[in-house]
Amino acid sequence: MEYWDERFLEGGKIWGEGPSKTAIYALELFKKHDLNKILVPGAGYGRNTKLFSDAGLQVIAIEFSESAINIAKKFNPKTQFFQGSVLDMSFNDEKYDGIYSCNVLHLFLKDDRISFLKKCYKLLKTKGFVYFVVFSDKERSFGKGKRIEENTYESKPWRAVHYFTEIDLKEHFKDYSVVETGIIEDSENHGELGPHTHILRYIFAQKK
Repeated sequence: MEYWDERFLEGGKIWGEGPSKTAIYALELFKKHDLNKILVPGAGYGRNTKLFSDAGLQVIAIEFSESAINIAKKFNPKTQFFQGSVLDMSFNDEKYDGIYSCNVLHLFLKDDRISFLKKCYKLLKTKGFVYFVVFSDKERSFGKGKRIEENTYESKPWRAVHYFTEIDLKEHFKDYSVVETGIIEDSENHGELGPHTHILRYIFAQKK
């Protein structure tokens, strides 16, 4: 986790100020289902939370990196940010209409992924929705580096990544009613990679 704090400290708004394509689509779904109070675990510096709060949603975000939060509070003052781990999330006892998580779940090994999702489930209102975005098995980095667990590789010493198949993603959300899954290609331009495109999986599901 120190890696991310240093990266935000040195790189600032690493992915720019515009939201991810996944957040734009998530907002459409949130509006369609009349969701208002949204939790965003692993919110970074707020490029996606800003989209939601500017649209009039009540947004609560949690982020481990102090550097990212310092940027976020200036960039997106409408969102309430808490510093902490998504594996804890004990900052309040409130329940949420929806949860949006982008490119966070795949950063954990299996036991921590399960723990993270259990905490999210408890924070959702009855019939609440989740929209999760993860790296897919179609990513160009899939299979590269040291194998840690099934479909999980450490392509860099500081980061293990789990690559989701559609079946695997649905299995992680077996306690939900799956509304929709799909693939989104999201382009970025940063760091040593320069311009590149991630092939991401998303799932939109409702708490039973």
